[in-house]
Amino acid sequence: MEKFTTEINGHPLEFETGFLAKQADGSIIVRYLDTVILVTAVMGKTERPDIDFFPLSVEFKEKTFAAGKIPGGFFKREGRPSELEILSSRLVDRSLRPLFPQELRNEIQIIVSVLSYDSNALPDVLGLSGASAALMISGIPFAGPVAAVRIGYDQGNYFINPSWEEKNSFELDLIVAGGLNSVTMIEGSGAAVSEDVVLEAVNIASKEIKKICETQLALKEACAKPPIEYTPFEMDPQLIEEIKQALGDQLKGVFEIEGKLNQEQKERDILKTLIDKFVDEDDKEKKKKINQVTNVFNERLKDEMRRRIFDEHLRPDNRKADEIREIYSVVGFLPRTHGSAVFQRGETQALATVTLGSAFDEQIIDGLDEEKRRKFLLHYNFPPFSVGEARPLRGPGRREIGHGVLAKKSLSYIMPDEEEFPYTVRIVSEILESNGSSSMATVCGGCLALMDAGVPIKKPVAGIALGLIFSDDKFEILSDIAGMEDHFGDMDFKVAGTEDGITAIQLDIKIQGLTMEILSRGLEQAKQGRLHILGKMSEALPQTREALSVFAPKILIMSVPKEKIGEVIGPGGRVIKEMTALTEANINIDDDGKIKISGLTTESIESAKEMIERIVKGVNVGEVYEGVVDRIEGYGCFVSLAPNVGALLHISELEHGRTGNVTDVVKLGEKIQVKVIDVDSAGRIKVSRKALIDNPNPEKKDYKKNYNSSHRDNKKHGKNFNK
Repeated sequence: MEKFTTEINGHPLEFETGFLAKQADGSIIVRYLDTVILVTAVMGKTERPDIDFFPLSVEFKEKTFAAGKIPGGFFKREGRPSELEILSSRLVDRSLRPLFPQELRNEIQIIVSVLSYDSNALPDVLGLSGASAALMISGIPFAGPVAAVRIGYDQGNYFINPSWEEKNSFELDLIVAGGLNSVTMIEGSGAAVSEDVVLEAVNIASKEIKKICETQLALKEACAKPPIEYTPFEMDPQLIEEIKQALGDQLKGVFEIEGKLNQEQKERDILKTLIDKFVDEDDKEKKKKINQVTNVFNERLKDEMRRRIFDEHLRPDNRKADEIREIYSVVGFLPRTHGSAVFQRGETQALATVTLGSAFDEQIIDGLDEEKRRKFLLHYNFPPFSVGEARPLRGPGRREIGHGVLAKKSLSYIMPDEEEFPYTVRIVSEILESNGSSSMATVCGGCLALMDAGVPIKKPVAGIALGLIFSDDKFEILSDIAGMEDHFGDMDFKVAGTEDGITAIQLDIKIQGLTMEILSRGLEQAKQGRLHILGKMSEALPQTREALSVFAPKILIMSVPKEKIGEVIGPGGRVIKEMTALTEANINIDDDGKIKISGLTTESIESAKEMIERIVKGVNVGEVYEGVVDRIEGYGCFVSLAPNVGALLHISELEHGRTGNVTDVVKLGEKIQVKVIDVDSAGRIKVSRKALIDNPNPEKKDYKKNYNSSHRDNKKHGKNFNK
């Protein structure tokens, strides 16, 4: 058993091997504070010559026992991955993938298991560092090490590996991954922070990352296994040369055609000709041969695209490096949604909708931390027709979840506080066309939809994706990358923000590392592009609409004393359920006595509010209320002024004059207006209906009054009519 330790933010970070999971190629236990993570790396024993990609899979698993919890649900065991597990898996995958030899065709599986959870030591960055350490000692071909730290910024100070609670209150929450001298991945969100703050955060994080990488190198030196032999996916040099000769200058024709679909059709035509020429129909290794021809074709297409950018300063669609495609936006596109917008940038189109809901629509998140409620949701959908394909529709994949969360981070900062806007907000982005950076189109379309819905956002947000073409000592940063530039380029760099600063950032690279010079220039170019897009968005809708949609629910907030909460809820929730049924309003009560009442009409909300006030404050003599007749007796009826608040309406108080039967005046379940005429010492309430009705015969005395006064007069004068 070997242990190697370094110090991060004053706490030991420990890598241990040789104790758990010893049959894996690489196995590491990572300890930081009370968080313990097991990371394993295994390489498949046989290569896959039938595939044309490197088969890496990363699984991040949160074991609920790590936090002393039992899983919810019927089966009481961990099931499908949570959103946080998916995002953590993507984080590890994106950071490691560029460091494997791309000719490797053996499957590699990395599993990160959280065994003990301490909210002061978040496991995502620890899992990435542990995965690198496991690979370093495994013998699997890997050009590491890499490591990651989380860095926060708040009021001029930077914090390494903050706790869960701290990071949520900081102005910047950033995860940075990298090697000894370069950055490989960045992801995070901020409260419109400046580019300089982000650069300094990356610089500080890089120093901590270097310490972790040096510890991994010491670990490798002490206990690494021998390198694992593998058969690389290799091309026949003669075949490569023959394909190049057959291609000639044909690929130049791809870039002479306008439109993504037209270019793709030209590519398919050229590739089909090559396959027909070099692959025999009865070849036993037909699939492998097709993969080889396709790989050479793609490499030549990639080389031609990069040559044009460096030599002719022209991109696949003939734009300049910092040029942004044409932008067009429409708001209020759908009549019955609470807010909608179509955002078009080049051949990428997003339809974004906003739906407003109540507290009952909040999402409950049950993870390793305490249960949380989420009031702002954003869901991203990428149907196959958006890229002209026909394939089965499935649930959202890792890519869709990742893109949706990035867009949500981009917009979270501008969302109003709950006190100002107590709604649950859901944005749905439907990608209807895609040719690069659909996640940033979601940010722009989502922002316009929020403004169309009348959500009082702080400031508009726009997003832009940048690419990189790198060769030896020269590079070119590309603004607003299209699909081909993303596929054949060396970087995918997404930045979203307001005119004041950055709200979200995500950086992935395909080369060994990124220098601070490239990062600095990229952030400045992203800023200029962001400001341009914000200007175009303002042409569609200069400011947030003043009023909400007529189809949006109405919400009213009130408070009651804590000691009255039980009375409002009632035994088993009976009172609140009855109020909901009577008023058709939704009533949500917080532990501090804050009550949110929501409904489709103002009348239903006001009715629920009045009922709650009657329960809490009681009723006062002389006040008028609306109630429901819930019981009829021979001597009168009982009127429910609110759940658990009943009043007697005596038959003599139903109407002026004599009433034969109660049912001649009121029916069971009827709503009536009544006036409180008495509340006795026991809290019993008496009401009158006739007190609110004009007497049709004001000169005629009321029967009861006439009888009582005559009876008193007769007694006074000693007369007895019974004789």
